[in-house]
Amino acid sequence: MSNRDNEAQRSGSMRAIILAQHGGPEVLTPSEQPAPRPEPGGVVVDVHACALNRLDIWIRNGLPNLRVSYPHILGSDIAGVVREVGEGVDARLVGREVVLNPGVSCGRCAACLSGWDNLCPDYRILGENTTGGYAEQIGVPAANLVDKPANLSMIEAAAFPLTFLTAWQMLIERAAITAGETVLIHAAGSGVGSAGLQIAKLYGARVIALASSDAKLAKARELGADEAVRSDQADWPKQVRALAGVGRHGVDVVFEHVGEATWEHSIKLCRRGGRVVTCGASSGWDARTDLRHVFFRQIQILGSTMGSKAHMFRIAQLMGEAALRPVVDRVFPLAAAADAHRYLDRREQFGKVVLEIRSPDV
Repeated sequence: MSNRDNEAQRSGSMRAIILAQHGGPEVLTPSEQPAPRPEPGGVVVDVHACALNRLDIWIRNGLPNLRVSYPHILGSDIAGVVREVGEGVDARLVGREVVLNPGVSCGRCAACLSGWDNLCPDYRILGENTTGGYAEQIGVPAANLVDKPANLSMIEAAAFPLTFLTAWQMLIERAAITAGETVLIHAAGSGVGSAGLQIAKLYGARVIALASSDAKLAKARELGADEAVRSDQADWPKQVRALAGVGRHGVDVVFEHVGEATWEHSIKLCRRGGRVVTCGASSGWDARTDLRHVFFRQIQILGSTMGSKAHMFRIAQLMGEAALRPVVDRVFPLAAAADAHRYLDRREQFGKVVLEIRSPDV
């Protein structure tokens, strides 16, 4: 245990970055907060790394109908070591290297027991409407623990839970992609886009990646994209149509998370009987849908949010086998969380931005 840990244990406090009000990155401030205690059925985890998501920025700015308790701690993607266990939890978990399932649910309702815990009426996401990982410690239910793949560093392990879980449900559970289908991936440089690209390739799909720069397109090709198109060019839909095998036919699946700015084109580029699967609306939610395209061409529009806890075990296994891999763009220390938000806000990254909470030798 480090000197810092000994000091924190004596004082019952921990370092954290807190949100005391909504606003720009400047509202993220360092603070000493009470260290969590394990609840019955729960554990306390020493956080080593926590990745950022677009969700963090939305919460920081303020989301309609989202109520948070101040001071609030952001952060959904967490990797660390089990520090302490609560009543009813196997003590042998102490010292285990883990990643955390970002979704918390009741565990008792029909949705939870059917394997669709992300449809639980009490479903919450770490760092959104419960305490997150921009801190030295976090308390979570033991059910949220997944063994960290041994081949990944803590930084890498923090870079895959939320985005890969989201992309997995979108493509495997909702769109049910099959080998040989063509999948159009929007914003392939984002965390969820780079995850979706890899999952689609793993399942034998042909992937067309969209991104806003040549550098991002080059990285998308390195991840396996078969075709790559600049999305910042006004004629990008025409360029997609010009690709071999697309034309007037269109693509089998559109992986949507941009929203208003791309939605009409996503509908039009989808083939007859194809699927548009969406998990977000980063450019705006008030998108226009020409229903004639939906019913005449029998397009399926599929909504998706997060994914089942069970899927995280399969994703972690594939990470351990190097069949999938986290993509880390840049690492910031915890104290520089505001700078990390500014960087993510500029949309220059390819993959994930990660906060390092503890150095590897701690």
